[in-house]
Amino acid sequence: MRRWMALSLMALVVGTTGFAQDARLRQLDNGVAAKSWEAVGRLDIGGKGFCTGTLIAPRLVLTAAHCLYDTDTRERIDHSVIEFRAGWRRGRAEAYRDIRRAVIHPDYVFDGQVSSDRVRNDLALLELQQPIRNSSIKPFGTAARPRPGDNVGVVSYAKDRSEAPSLQEVCSVLAQQEGVLVTSCSVDFGSSGAPIFTFHNGEAHIVSVVSAKAEVDGKNVSLGTALATPLALLQAELVAGKGVFEAGGTNKRVRVGTGNRDNSAKFVKP
Repeated sequence: MRRWMALSLMALVVGTTGFAQDARLRQLDNGVAAKSWEAVGRLDIGGKGFCTGTLIAPRLVLTAAHCLYDTDTRERIDHSVIEFRAGWRRGRAEAYRDIRRAVIHPDYVFDGQVSSDRVRNDLALLELQQPIRNSSIKPFGTAARPRPGDNVGVVSYAKDRSEAPSLQEVCSVLAQQEGVLVTSCSVDFGSSGAPIFTFHNGEAHIVSVVSAKAEVDGKNVSLGTALATPLALLQAELVAGKGVFEAGGTNKRVRVGTGNRDNSAKFVKP
């Protein structure tokens, strides 16, 4: 039974120039390598699976909307069983926070099918129970969406790198199709919600969030959602008091191993 927040496959027709220029994944498995990336963390879903999330304000985490749905029942997951582990690596995090509220894009539909409508609306914003105010964890800002041919990067966890994130500092924007950003960045199960960055003057800014992976001419690509308007909408919904989970709308998962954070995450392979 698969419990990772699954990325799905779809076929696209885009140019494949830029694949050869992509950087390899670099594991951020120690303090030196992970420096400046601690605001990217692992979202643990009731001890049964995980996604990637990013701190964009002391109390706000950005991720993909589909991370908040049970892949078996297709119902919304009670966000009280989700924990954000900022800078998680080798069994420890820089900060642990439970989720107070969670809003998803109002036009997002979790139906198991990958489409441009689903991907471009695949965005969620989580409000933490307590803000993270740690000098080593600096929230990331956002930037305008890049153009085809621009270089971007991605930091993500995945099924084969669940204990430390990896950085791909250079990958390429291949196309924009119906509001979907198509990149050559390397992603896998668990990378859902991972931040896609542009780099200016030595600083990284989020321009998209990983929604799915696809295949182009036998090569894997990632699909990302836009930020500007959707993110502003989600922020407005939190201000309006939305995001409280309604009991009865989903099956609440039981948290595993909460007494020992160092070994609480147990994953069932697909």
